[in-house]
Amino acid sequence: MFWSRGSRVARQQWHLCRGLSGRASGATLTPLAPLALSRARAFHAARPLLAVKPVLLADIGEGIVECEIIQWFVEPGARVEEFSPLCEVQSDKASVEITSRFAGVVKKLHYEAGELAKVGKPFVDIDIEGDGEEEGPEVGGHPQSSQKSAEPEPAHSPARPPIEEKTPAQQVTAQTEHERQGTPKVKGKHATLATPAVRHLSKELGVDISEVDGTGKDGRVLKEDLYKYAESRAAASPQTPSPQRAPAAAEADILSSPDASTAGPQQETPIPLTRTQEMMFKTMTRSLSIPHFLYADEVDFTSLVELRGRLNKALSKSGLSDSQVTKLSYLPFIIKAVSMALYKYPILNARVDVESARNGNSNGNGSGKPMLVLRSQHNIGVAMDTPSGLLVPVIKNVGGLNILGIAAELARLQSLAVAGKLTPQDMSGGTITVSNIGSIGGTYLSPVVVEREVAILGIGRMRTVPAFSTVPGEEDRVVRRQVCNFSWSADHRVIDGATMARAAEVVRGIVEEPDVMVMHLR
Repeated sequence: MFWSRGSRVARQQWHLCRGLSGRASGATLTPLAPLALSRARAFHAARPLLAVKPVLLADIGEGIVECEIIQWFVEPGARVEEFSPLCEVQSDKASVEITSRFAGVVKKLHYEAGELAKVGKPFVDIDIEGDGEEEGPEVGGHPQSSQKSAEPEPAHSPARPPIEEKTPAQQVTAQTEHERQGTPKVKGKHATLATPAVRHLSKELGVDISEVDGTGKDGRVLKEDLYKYAESRAAASPQTPSPQRAPAAAEADILSSPDASTAGPQQETPIPLTRTQEMMFKTMTRSLSIPHFLYADEVDFTSLVELRGRLNKALSKSGLSDSQVTKLSYLPFIIKAVSMALYKYPILNARVDVESARNGNSNGNGSGKPMLVLRSQHNIGVAMDTPSGLLVPVIKNVGGLNILGIAAELARLQSLAVAGKLTPQDMSGGTITVSNIGSIGGTYLSPVVVEREVAILGIGRMRTVPAFSTVPGEEDRVVRRQVCNFSWSADHRVIDGATMARAAEVVRGIVEEPDVMVMHLR
């Protein structure tokens, strides 16, 4: 088609040249020349730009291919500016607010709230040449309809009556009367915007978060708002048991009820997985395809207990620390010991590259075989128990941090995890994982190797045991010892038992003689 068009234009230019040459020689200009001139100009016309731009869901984290749409901040026909928030999405790592790349009018939302959006695919269409006022005639032909949609929400109006003027019972009664009259209660545009921890708490309390007036920024719902709403609901209906009752009391009521001992058919109630559980299901399914083995060891914490006690006294007496750390736990020492062992056994800080072999790539060595990819930085992930479930934030570059730096970063990640404010950067890039299950309970465990890693350390509960003295000449004397069990799991495709045992011995030696860390300060 391109060559035929070029030939046609060439013929038109040739006829045009003949006409011009005829005019120069005194001949009459043929009527084909103006037509050829107009067609020649049309050939140079630029292609019109598309007004509707699809916005692609950007890559929000390492290894994330889909995420859940938590809430939309816009709707079709709404006017948005560049960098204004469009929606909030949640992946297996964290929740992220997606902003607009263009200024214009929203034309289409490709997903509903609660659906899974694919990374790299369009999730919203924006008309960059549209105007919010032009949407009025499409609805009812009256320009006032678009003006009403652009009015601020009543939730931000300063004329709103204060809540303190009514008792909790009166508030719920007024809300019920308000709904009975058929006038829906209008919320702010961020009324249902909340952190994962707040949404998890709303499910535990049995509260519809869209019915709660948020007191945070832009109407964001906080934990205090949920508790106040639950208390007001309980005050309005005293016969309804409070959803904040302790699980032990609720379990006692079930056991003491006559229905608990009544024989009958088994009843099963299916409930959907939470977003965190769904991501854990997918991650652990992939991780369990890795053949791994368990190596357990017992570590003497007696010297570390004494060193930690001395350091905590020094921190409490003087302001030696330039960070917010006022008390050290055992975990920063263990993380530092693991990092020191990785310098001697860098294979534990590597990852197995099997995707290149599956895709038939050469990996730069002329073969499509799996490879080990060594990594220079020690980015140690720490498994944390949070209100929204198990999360594994990552402490970056542990080799360049001292004990106080590790403790400060650990405290920062812990506070963000509890508040549900971890970013994808805080959750990505891990090279090895440490899981301190001993802070909850348990002596032994069998941790699962995380995908894109080759080893993981599980720490059990520290306990006091009697042991024989190791001082020469006092071998028959029984002394008190603080011991803890370390459980290692390693990828048996690339790590053998001897390598794992030697690396574990390095970690055990550093923890049992923590003064060795002083010689390796950076």
